[in-house]
Amino acid sequence: MSYGKFAYLYDELMKDVPYNKWVELVEKKTKKYNLNGNNLLDLACGTAELSVQLAEKSFNVVGVDLSEDMLTVAQSKAIEKGQDIKFYQQNMAELDGLGQFDIICIFCDSLNYLQSEKDVLDTFHSVHHHLAENGLFLFDVHSIYKIMQIFMNQTFAVNDDEISYIWHCYQGEFPNSVEHDLSFFVLDEESDLYERYNELHFQRTFPIDVYEGWLKKAGFELLEITSDFEDVPPQTHSERIFFTCRKARS
Repeated sequence: MSYGKFAYLYDELMKDVPYNKWVELVEKKTKKYNLNGNNLLDLACGTAELSVQLAEKSFNVVGVDLSEDMLTVAQSKAIEKGQDIKFYQQNMAELDGLGQFDIICIFCDSLNYLQSEKDVLDTFHSVHHHLAENGLFLFDVHSIYKIMQIFMNQTFAVNDDEISYIWHCYQGEFPNSVEHDLSFFVLDEESDLYERYNELHFQRTFPIDVYEGWLKKAGFELLEITSDFEDVPPQTHSERIFFTCRKARS
């Protein structure tokens, strides 16, 4: 999916997201599994907040996103932060010509934006193709509990001086899917009036054992399944599921 005006509001709206925890997770897993290389592909990199923080930790980062608007923000941010990060506009299910990497990440539930089983499996195959032997594939997804019990049929709202929003969540077309109907109200400083922007976002998740089967089919060795940034297996009320995988020896 692509982002429109949302791309330019994203960092303000996501300012409380704990990107540092994803950075710590990458550092922890690379150390735990004795990974020597530091070439990292950040898929669905968005505005590159995580890409930049990983680059600041001496990872050699390449960012990929489907949204041209997101990548425009990402490129400006990387330059501002003094980080040499290459960005490419590609679909993560159809990666092409990027070379091989020691680590490939899909974080912040970005995989949940894929709408079909085929898209997810194609992404796993695409990642496998671009991962060096014994390289790590790290990603997270929303749990079914979060989609069905926290998001479903809920309304969230924020009323700030410069940006406000109303966020409605309702049942998507497929099992364990949700559609996010977002209305943003953004203050125009010149006119002192609020402009309204609407976006519709889709997310879908699958049972853990389904992801396991797809990963095995794509040629990965599953090393760990954890939850909510903790080194514990998923529980009934876990909201975010983390997968640590390794490209199996051929």
